[in-house]
Amino acid sequence: MISVLITNYNKSKFLKKTLRSVELNNFKKCEIILFDDASTDDSLELLKQFKNIRLIKNKKKIHKSPALNQIYGILQCFKISKGSKICLLDGDDSFTKKKLILVDRKLNKKNIDCIFHLPKDSKKRFYLKSKNVNYSIWPTIIPTSCISFKRIFFIKFLKFLKRNDYENLEIDARLTIFSKFYLNQFNVIPNKLTFYGFDKNGITTGIKKFSMKWWIRRHEAFQYLRFILKMKKKPFKASIDYYLTCFIFFICKNF
Repeated sequence: MISVLITNYNKSKFLKKTLRSVELNNFKKCEIILFDDASTDDSLELLKQFKNIRLIKNKKKIHKSPALNQIYGILQCFKISKGSKICLLDGDDSFTKKKLILVDRKLNKKNIDCIFHLPKDSKKRFYLKSKNVNYSIWPTIIPTSCISFKRIFFIKFLKFLKRNDYENLEIDARLTIFSKFYLNQFNVIPNKLTFYGFDKNGITTGIKKFSMKWWIRRHEAFQYLRFILKMKKKPFKASIDYYLTCFIFFICKNF
């Protein structure tokens, strides 16, 4: 079985398309679990149209941080899920019609625990800078809705999640860093299986490149990377990028 875990906060504009995209996969052994994080729009009313969804209603946000709230929602969904395979999906994104069958096929291979892919992205914001994904200590961050994994992979990851730390660092960055630098796996498949929604109020799209929050999040990603390498007993190799990030982070925090 594949469990599709969806987090939603005020995404009613996109939500119907998101849910229909999963249903249109017509994958027989599939469950959809949606965590609504105290939405104030008409999301809950819209969800009444979908009878086969397991809904978790959160009455009040747990954290001030959108990234930590997203992680909390995914964890709540995972707790009640039954699938041996997991697909993550944000409330403003949607799947292509053959995503689930392709994910199922890929994750049936013994040596693959987690797969990543790039989204169908009209704005071309996501790309791999090199065909050799190990080109740099800094990984390409794949969006949350483009990450799927075996249940056993996520259970391993939970020990390294640090769910209440790094308040600007979304789960996609943590999963990418953990998979690449702790498990030495970065399985990027060529298929583009997810449509990226670009909600202007989304966690990522709400942060402008080179803004103060962008540099703070980047610094947190480096700190998480250092933590993962320490747990793996591997050295952290500081780069010009790292020193520049630390310098600008210091300025952002003190001036």
